[in-house]
Amino acid sequence: MIVVTGAAGFIASAVVGGLNATGRDDLVLVDDFDRLDKRDNWQKKHYLHLVDRKVLDAWLEAHGDEVEAVVHLGARSDTTEFRWEVFQELNLDYTRMVWRHCCRRGIPLIYASSAATYGNGDLGYSDDHSIVERLQPLNPYGRSKNEFDKWALSQTEQPPFWAGLKFFNVYGPNEYHKGRMASVVLHTFDQVKSTGAMNLFRSHRPDYEDGMQLRDFVYVKDVVKVILFLLERKPESGLYNVGTGQARPFLELAQSTFDALSLPHNIHFIDMPVDIRDKYQYFTEADIAKLRRVGYDEPFFSLREGVKDYVTHYLVQHQYL
Repeated sequence: MIVVTGAAGFIASAVVGGLNATGRDDLVLVDDFDRLDKRDNWQKKHYLHLVDRKVLDAWLEAHGDEVEAVVHLGARSDTTEFRWEVFQELNLDYTRMVWRHCCRRGIPLIYASSAATYGNGDLGYSDDHSIVERLQPLNPYGRSKNEFDKWALSQTEQPPFWAGLKFFNVYGPNEYHKGRMASVVLHTFDQVKSTGAMNLFRSHRPDYEDGMQLRDFVYVKDVVKVILFLLERKPESGLYNVGTGQARPFLELAQSTFDALSLPHNIHFIDMPVDIRDKYQYFTEADIAKLRRVGYDEPFFSLREGVKDYVTHYLVQHQYL
């Protein structure tokens, strides 16, 4: 059995779909399954058991010997949440519990870290372990992910294989429920359908023009392929960046969404909310040399390719992956 946490959420539900596509239905899905807005992410998937996230500790205690691997993607991922105790409980203590079960039972573990750990990028975007202690995330979410990465690297007792995945800006099917935290592709699609236009954040730095803030946007289908590769190959343990290695501007993302809808560009700029202005990353770009070195040689969707696939095959038809 493979345990997938956060299975009602965005990336994890896509991973479940990817595992199903390879013929794996011996899956244990872990989450809070009471949210109606997430139900379509998981209810048509093939699985063995649903486990409420609050009882995973007891479930692993009873069934850990039957588990082949854990893909732990459940977390509090809201970058506008500033209560540290929320992240302490859900992103640190909970993940340490999963780690300890994996150590004791010899279970491979893949868990979600984040590119938010890199802060303003002063130390670059390399997944080299030597810089982890010096990283300065810009918000409590990024700090919680970096604190766990530091803790994992310091442990003498480790799972037989583990990988902490530093996801960059993931977009794609199954994020309908994410609200403010959904990708700019989904926000653009929704705004264009309702108003015919799209608002992007104005730049508040003189070295970036409006709309030219740069991010490494990675399509969720590529993220799934990376996770399936790591589950199968189990290369060297450690932290891995998961991005395309190519930063693209928000303006191109919005334009690509209009193009996928065969509509003229109608883009305006608004002030960034004050509560995130001083914690905003203006540039991210994954160094994926380590991922390539361990044998992952698949091409990534370009931004325009990924947006076109997402818009035409999923958003227009409100389909799920």
